[in-house]
Amino acid sequence: MPDQDWPAPVLTAAPTRGVAVRTVSPQPRRPQERAVRRREALLDAAVDLLGDGGFAAVTHRAVARRAGLPLAATSYYFTSRDQLLAEAFALLVERELARMRESVDRLAGRAPLAVAETLTAVYASDRLRQLGLWELYLQAGREPALQAIARAWTDGCDDIVAAVLERAGYPCGPAEVRFVAGLLSGLWVEDVVEARPDGRRRAREAVARALTALEPPAEVTT
Repeated sequence: MPDQDWPAPVLTAAPTRGVAVRTVSPQPRRPQERAVRRREALLDAAVDLLGDGGFAAVTHRAVARRAGLPLAATSYYFTSRDQLLAEAFALLVERELARMRESVDRLAGRAPLAVAETLTAVYASDRLRQLGLWELYLQAGREPALQAIARAWTDGCDDIVAAVLERAGYPCGPAEVRFVAGLLSGLWVEDVVEARPDGRRRAREAVARALTALEPPAEVTT
Protein backbone atom coordinates (compact mmCIF):
# COMPACT_ATOMS: atom_id res chain seq x y z
CA MET A 1 0.00 0.00 0.00
CA PRO A 2 1.60 3.34 -1.03
CA ASP A 3 2.84 6.03 1.29
CA GLN A 4 1.99 4.39 4.62
CA ASP A 5 3.35 6.28 7.59
CA TRP A 6 4.62 3.43 9.75
CA PRO A 7 6.44 4.44 12.95
CA ALA A 8 10.22 4.41 12.47
CA PRO A 9 12.00 1.39 14.01
CA VAL A 10 14.66 2.30 16.56
CA LEU A 11 17.41 0.29 18.30
CA THR A 12 17.27 -0.13 22.08
CA ALA A 13 19.22 -2.25 24.50
CA ALA A 14 17.58 -5.15 26.33
CA PRO A 15 17.68 -4.36 30.04
CA THR A 16 19.06 -7.72 31.18
CA ARG A 17 21.32 -9.16 28.51
CA GLY A 18 22.54 -5.99 26.76
CA VAL A 19 21.46 -7.35 23.37
CA ALA A 20 20.35 -4.77 20.80
CA VAL A 21 16.79 -5.43 19.62
CA ARG A 22 14.46 -3.66 17.20
CA THR A 23 11.40 -2.04 18.73
CA VAL A 24 8.81 0.36 17.38
CA SER A 25 8.61 3.93 18.60
CA PRO A 26 5.23 4.59 20.28
CA GLN A 27 4.93 7.99 18.54
CA PRO A 28 3.67 7.92 14.93
CA ARG A 29 5.63 9.79 12.32
CA ARG A 30 4.16 12.88 10.71
CA PRO A 31 2.63 12.44 7.23
CA GLN A 32 5.38 12.01 4.71
CA GLU A 33 6.10 14.93 2.43
CA ARG A 34 5.89 12.62 -0.56
CA ALA A 35 2.34 11.64 0.37
CA VAL A 36 1.33 15.29 0.76
CA ARG A 37 2.86 16.19 -2.61
CA ARG A 38 1.07 13.32 -4.32
CA ARG A 39 -2.29 14.30 -2.90
CA GLU A 40 -1.78 17.93 -3.93
CA ALA A 41 -0.74 16.81 -7.43
CA LEU A 42 -3.96 14.81 -7.78
CA LEU A 43 -6.10 17.77 -6.68
CA ASP A 44 -4.26 20.12 -9.05
CA ALA A 45 -4.88 17.63 -11.87
CA ALA A 46 -8.58 17.44 -10.99
CA VAL A 47 -8.88 21.24 -11.04
CA ASP A 48 -7.15 21.37 -14.44
CA LEU A 49 -9.51 18.72 -15.81
CA LEU A 50 -12.52 20.68 -14.56
CA GLY A 51 -11.30 23.53 -16.73
CA ASP A 52 -10.57 21.33 -19.73
CA GLY A 53 -13.72 19.26 -19.84
CA GLY A 54 -15.94 20.06 -16.90
CA PHE A 55 -17.63 17.74 -14.43
CA ALA A 56 -17.59 14.64 -16.67
CA ALA A 57 -13.84 14.92 -17.35
CA VAL A 58 -12.86 14.26 -13.72
CA THR A 59 -12.42 10.51 -13.38
CA HIS A 60 -9.92 8.58 -11.29
CA ARG A 61 -8.11 7.40 -14.41
CA ALA A 62 -7.95 10.84 -16.02
CA VAL A 63 -6.77 12.50 -12.81
CA ALA A 64 -4.02 9.93 -12.26
CA ARG A 65 -2.87 10.27 -15.86
CA ARG A 66 -2.79 14.08 -15.67
CA ALA A 67 -0.86 13.95 -12.38
CA GLY A 68 1.56 11.34 -13.72
CA LEU A 69 0.74 8.92 -10.90
CA PRO A 70 -0.47 5.31 -10.75
CA LEU A 71 -4.22 4.79 -10.96
CA ALA A 72 -4.23 3.23 -7.50
CA ALA A 73 -3.06 6.54 -6.01
CA THR A 74 -6.43 8.23 -6.57
CA SER A 75 -8.40 5.57 -4.71
CA TYR A 76 -5.77 5.56 -1.95
CA TYR A 77 -6.07 9.30 -1.26
CA PHE A 78 -9.76 9.72 -2.20
CA THR A 79 -12.30 7.11 -1.23
CA SER A 80 -14.68 8.05 -4.05
CA ARG A 81 -15.04 10.26 -7.10
CA ASP A 82 -17.49 12.37 -5.11
CA GLN A 83 -14.81 13.15 -2.53
CA LEU A 84 -12.30 13.98 -5.25
CA LEU A 85 -14.77 16.32 -6.97
CA ALA A 86 -15.75 18.01 -3.71
CA GLU A 87 -12.15 18.70 -2.73
CA ALA A 88 -11.28 19.89 -6.24
CA PHE A 89 -14.30 22.22 -6.18
CA ALA A 90 -13.23 23.60 -2.80
CA LEU A 91 -9.69 24.21 -4.08
CA LEU A 92 -10.99 25.90 -7.22
CA VAL A 93 -13.25 28.17 -5.16
CA GLU A 94 -10.37 29.05 -2.84
CA ARG A 95 -8.10 29.95 -5.76
CA GLU A 96 -10.72 31.95 -7.62
CA LEU A 97 -11.67 33.97 -4.56
CA ALA A 98 -8.00 34.76 -3.94
CA ARG A 99 -7.60 35.86 -7.56
CA MET A 100 -10.72 38.02 -7.34
CA ARG A 101 -9.55 39.74 -4.16
CA GLU A 102 -6.31 40.60 -5.87
CA SER A 103 -8.03 41.84 -9.04
CA VAL A 104 -10.26 44.29 -7.14
CA ASP A 105 -7.51 45.45 -4.80
CA ARG A 106 -7.31 48.85 -6.50
CA LEU A 107 -10.34 50.89 -7.45
CA ALA A 108 -10.41 52.40 -10.92
CA GLY A 109 -12.41 55.29 -9.44
CA ARG A 110 -15.51 56.04 -7.40
CA ALA A 111 -17.96 56.90 -10.18
CA PRO A 112 -20.50 54.14 -11.02
CA LEU A 113 -18.84 53.20 -14.32
CA ALA A 114 -15.40 53.07 -12.72
CA VAL A 115 -16.59 50.88 -9.82
CA ALA A 116 -18.44 48.67 -12.31
CA GLU A 117 -15.17 48.32 -14.23
CA THR A 118 -13.45 47.15 -11.04
CA LEU A 119 -16.18 44.62 -10.27
CA THR A 120 -16.43 43.19 -13.78
CA ALA A 121 -12.65 42.88 -13.95
CA VAL A 122 -13.16 39.54 -12.19
CA TYR A 123 -14.29 38.22 -15.59
CA ALA A 124 -10.71 38.50 -16.82
CA SER A 125 -9.91 34.87 -16.17
CA ASP A 126 -9.57 31.53 -17.92
CA ARG A 127 -12.99 30.92 -19.50
CA LEU A 128 -12.76 27.11 -19.42
CA ARG A 129 -11.74 27.21 -15.78
CA GLN A 130 -14.76 29.37 -15.03
CA LEU A 131 -17.03 26.97 -16.90
CA GLY A 132 -15.80 24.16 -14.65
CA LEU A 133 -16.46 26.22 -11.54
CA TRP A 134 -19.96 27.27 -12.48
CA GLU A 135 -20.79 23.75 -13.69
CA LEU A 136 -19.93 22.37 -10.26
CA TYR A 137 -21.85 25.23 -8.64
CA LEU A 138 -24.97 24.12 -10.51
CA GLN A 139 -24.23 20.47 -9.75
CA ALA A 140 -24.40 21.40 -6.06
CA GLY A 141 -28.15 21.71 -6.54
CA ARG A 142 -28.20 17.94 -7.00
CA GLU A 143 -25.33 17.00 -4.69
CA PRO A 144 -25.80 18.01 -1.04
CA ALA A 145 -22.11 17.32 -0.39
CA LEU A 146 -21.23 20.23 -2.68
CA GLN A 147 -23.70 22.75 -1.26
CA ALA A 148 -21.48 23.99 1.55
CA ILE A 149 -18.74 24.73 -1.00
CA ALA A 150 -21.22 26.51 -3.28
CA ARG A 151 -22.32 28.66 -0.34
CA ALA A 152 -18.69 29.45 0.46
CA TRP A 153 -18.32 30.68 -3.13
CA THR A 154 -21.39 32.92 -2.83
CA ASP A 155 -20.35 34.24 0.58
CA GLY A 156 -16.84 34.93 -0.67
CA CYS A 157 -18.17 36.84 -3.67
CA ASP A 158 -20.46 38.85 -1.38
CA ASP A 159 -17.52 39.77 0.84
CA ILE A 160 -15.54 41.01 -2.16
CA VAL A 161 -18.45 43.10 -3.45
CA ALA A 162 -19.03 44.53 0.04
CA ALA A 163 -15.38 45.55 0.30
CA VAL A 164 -15.46 47.30 -3.08
CA LEU A 165 -18.70 49.13 -2.29
CA GLU A 166 -17.38 50.25 1.08
CA ARG A 167 -14.11 51.57 -0.35
CA ALA A 168 -16.01 53.45 -3.05
CA GLY A 169 -18.39 55.04 -0.53
CA TYR A 170 -21.57 53.20 -1.56
CA PRO A 171 -24.11 51.67 0.83
CA CYS A 172 -22.86 48.16 1.61
CA GLY A 173 -25.49 46.55 3.83
CA PRO A 174 -26.59 42.95 3.21
CA ALA A 175 -29.43 43.97 0.87
CA GLU A 176 -27.22 46.25 -1.25
CA VAL A 177 -24.46 43.65 -1.44
CA ARG A 178 -26.86 40.91 -2.50
CA PHE A 179 -28.39 43.20 -5.10
CA VAL A 180 -25.04 43.94 -6.74
CA ALA A 181 -23.46 40.51 -6.21
CA GLY A 182 -26.52 38.69 -7.54
CA LEU A 183 -26.57 40.84 -10.65
CA LEU A 184 -22.84 40.38 -11.12
CA SER A 185 -23.05 36.60 -10.77
CA GLY A 186 -25.87 36.33 -13.31
CA LEU A 187 -23.98 38.47 -15.79
CA TRP A 188 -20.83 36.45 -15.13
CA VAL A 189 -22.52 33.14 -15.93
CA GLU A 190 -24.03 34.67 -19.05
CA ASP A 191 -20.62 35.90 -20.20
CA VAL A 192 -18.92 32.55 -19.53
CA VAL A 193 -21.61 30.53 -21.31
CA GLU A 194 -22.39 32.78 -24.27
CA ALA A 195 -18.96 34.37 -24.83
CA ARG A 196 -20.43 37.39 -26.62
CA PRO A 197 -17.81 39.79 -27.99
CA ASP A 198 -19.45 42.71 -26.17
CA GLY A 199 -20.51 40.73 -23.10
CA ARG A 200 -18.24 42.47 -20.64
CA ARG A 201 -19.15 45.92 -21.89
CA ARG A 202 -22.82 45.12 -21.46
CA ALA A 203 -22.16 43.74 -17.97
CA ARG A 204 -20.19 46.83 -17.01
CA GLU A 205 -23.01 49.12 -18.11
CA ALA A 206 -25.63 47.05 -16.26
CA VAL A 207 -23.61 47.07 -13.02
CA ALA A 208 -23.01 50.82 -13.37
CA ARG A 209 -26.76 51.33 -13.69
CA ALA A 210 -27.32 49.32 -10.51
CA LEU A 211 -24.68 51.34 -8.66
CA THR A 212 -26.38 54.56 -9.71
CA ALA A 213 -29.48 53.35 -7.90
CA LEU A 214 -27.38 52.82 -4.77
CA GLU A 215 -25.72 56.21 -4.72
CA PRO A 216 -26.42 58.03 -1.46
CA PRO A 217 -28.44 61.24 -1.80
CA ALA A 218 -26.51 64.49 -2.10
CA GLU A 219 -25.91 66.25 1.18
CA VAL A 220 -28.28 69.11 1.83
CA THR A 221 -26.64 72.23 3.21
CA THR A 222 -28.59 74.70 5.29
